Amino acid sequence: MLTPITGQERIASLDIIRGFALFGIFLVNFPSFHPADYPALMFSLDPGYTGLDRGIRLFYDMFVQTKFYTIFSFLFGLGFYIFMERAEKRGLSVYSLFTRRLLALLVFGLLHLIFFWYGDILHTYALAGFMLLLFYRRRNGIILAWAFGLLIFILSLTTLPLFFSDELYGSLQQEQQALGQQEIKKTMEIYEHASYLEWVAYRFSAEVSDILSNAPLTVASILPLFLFGLYAGRKEVFHEPAHHTRFIWVTWLGTLMISIPLVSMVFAVEYDIVSFGIAKLDAKRLFIQLSGLTLCFFYMSSLLLLMRNKLARTFLAPLGYTGRMALTNYLGQTIIALILMRGFGLFETFTLSIGLIICIAVYALQILFSFYWLRFFRFGPLEWIWRSITYGALQPIKIVDK
Repeated sequence: MLTPITGQERIASLDIIRGFALFGIFLVNFPSFHPADYPALMFSLDPGYTGLDRGIRLFYDMFVQTKFYTIFSFLFGLGFYIFMERAEKRGLSVYSLFTRRLLALLVFGLLHLIFFWYGDILHTYALAGFMLLLFYRRRNGIILAWAFGLLIFILSLTTLPLFFSDELYGSLQQEQQALGQQEIKKTMEIYEHASYLEWVAYRFSAEVSDILSNAPLTVASILPLFLFGLYAGRKEVFHEPAHHTRFIWVTWLGTLMISIPLVSMVFAVEYDIVSFGIAKLDAKRLFIQLSGLTLCFFYMSSLLLLMRNKLARTFLAPLGYTGRMALTNYLGQTIIALILMRGFGLFETFTLSIGLIICIAVYALQILFSFYWLRFFRFGPLEWIWRSITYGALQPIKIVDK
């Protein structure tokens, strides 16, 4: 029988980093379960936060938004290399094995996207994963060339609105705002009065179709991080971090120095210290995206350096429990958020400060749940299903006492 990676084969630092990223993703995702979020995002509307919520939103934009899905994406590419390398050493058919793994992930993602939430990343990861297969046997130079090339292409698209004339930008903005306000009103009515099936049908026409039509561009934006992860896997930076101390320190210092001005620009644009006129939202979005790339590597290198210290390693260890059950916890966060927003009507009184408290409380409970689950089982419940599909047979899930 084909067998998955055992507990002894796992790289603990990756589980901790994955758990850390999962919390950051939840912080960013939770407000997006509000019914007004998708129309505001699609039509570039200013959310208009004030007081404490404006400060929290600014903190998210500076230090959280785009900083954690990038980590997750990088880890996917790294995990791809580890999976393929270990399967190859066992003489397994690595391409067919990983294809089954991606197809299962695609099904998880499409179910999540269609029936629960527009922000699903799993289907995008699966689609980008098929592209990643093309690079497994490519030279490092080709991998890095494609990674940087795609990155430059995506960032170039992000900067385009900044070069529009004020007249063109202003007319587009007015049209977008009018359409966005209409869509928000319609969405709020659906949330308040529609049945679940009516809600799903509305979401499919208003959200899911847009998401799927934009999939090629989304895949192109994620693939560079997959490729960087694949490259890091080949260099075994995370396998033996003690052998790469100098590289990790250089990465830490370099990304810190680049991140400081980029993050500062997010603050400066928000408070009009640096003015981009009517293109303010697009300018802020650009600096949020750029700082996400640099802080992603700053956060990961910081964690690798911290884990060299025994006390810090003990403090960070609980993140590894949620990291080992990332799929279960990620989808669990959606269920909890929807129950609170739609089931209990939290969207009517939602604030970012309330959302922050809820995220901390829910994630703490997920750590406890993951800890106790992993005392008795080898994998999370959804991880077990995913692995069983990947290897074509039910995997033993219970931990057997020796």
